[in-house]
Amino acid sequence: MQKNLDLKICDLKAWAISFPVSKKNSVRLGVGQALKRDAVVVKVTTDSGLYGWGESHHGRAPSTIAHFINHALRPIVVGKEASNVIGIWKDIYSKQLAAMGVGAGCAIAMSGIDMALWDIRAKSVGWPLYKMLGGAPKKIPAYAGGVALGWQDPQKLVEEARELIESGYRAIKLRLGESVHHDLSRITAIRKTFGSEVEVLGDANCAYSLDDARAIIPALDELKVGWLEEPFPAHDYRSYEMARSFGKVAFAAGENHYTRFEFNRLVDDRVVNILQPDLSKTGGLTEALRIAALGSAYKLPTHPHTSMTGINMAATIHFIASIDQGGYFEADVSKENLFRDELVNTPFILDSDGFVNPSEAPGIGVEVNEDFIKAHPVIEGPAYA
Repeated sequence: MQKNLDLKICDLKAWAISFPVSKKNSVRLGVGQALKRDAVVVKVTTDSGLYGWGESHHGRAPSTIAHFINHALRPIVVGKEASNVIGIWKDIYSKQLAAMGVGAGCAIAMSGIDMALWDIRAKSVGWPLYKMLGGAPKKIPAYAGGVALGWQDPQKLVEEARELIESGYRAIKLRLGESVHHDLSRITAIRKTFGSEVEVLGDANCAYSLDDARAIIPALDELKVGWLEEPFPAHDYRSYEMARSFGKVAFAAGENHYTRFEFNRLVDDRVVNILQPDLSKTGGLTEALRIAALGSAYKLPTHPHTSMTGINMAATIHFIASIDQGGYFEADVSKENLFRDELVNTPFILDSDGFVNPSEAPGIGVEVNEDFIKAHPVIEGPAYA
């Protein structure tokens, strides 16, 4: 362990970065056709030279999120002790979030800072993050997700799924929301080909109407789909409540809910069965731990959503290893993700049985290539067509 380190924060910097997605690897899904990938990477440095890395979700406005961190949140954070993670979270909440309401922009921006602080805290004692959080090394089941398995011909989808299953995945998430007919044709093709060999999960990307949900949910029950993720927008509590009577499939949500104050409503309504906070969106690791604890009081499992880069991916595995009711790790299986493959060293390794393990390296456990950051400045404009 390192002792007597000066953990006073002397610098905080965020970068908005991008890369274009090639046409052959562009996935079509509920939010559109992928054109590029965006991310916001955060670095916090202390007087001793110890630093930590975090990721803020791009919020479809990466330059804006990075600017918010560098100009609005930096003055709140610099000069404080990096070990005082809870205190810094509270300061940002008091000075930005509470006064202006539970704003998505601030929650996303502070998420990357919070993650970097936890990275520093674990590194300062030489521990992997899961150990700092009170967790233990364990095998965590992974499903094939990320920007993949999108809208395409059912046979091509089967071919994509086959490659993933042969690599070890025992669960896959299909992108739904095009139409009831197309969605069911794809799920049926997967079930017909692989039977019960694979767990099938579905993500509608908030694209369903109540009529769509009424038509498809009984069929999802028959096809034994593990969950229906975000059939409706995050704020549309009434539709979630009304659709609950349409069938038995578990509802999953939380990727677009920010802080425990929004998850409180999600839990209290007793409609959603699975919580999906994203460490880079919901207020950071600090807030995700609170959300998981809230869910555990209701015996609700937490299956976190993962973001763009390997920083978030590695941190998410540590998080799952440290909570009650921890569920799947969403493994990004995109065919083209430089934020996973080149920005950092390997963020996760899937074993032959479909499991991942938290890194044993200090902190989050990934090294960030700053030359990559310099070489990939933000590409302005929409990420999906």
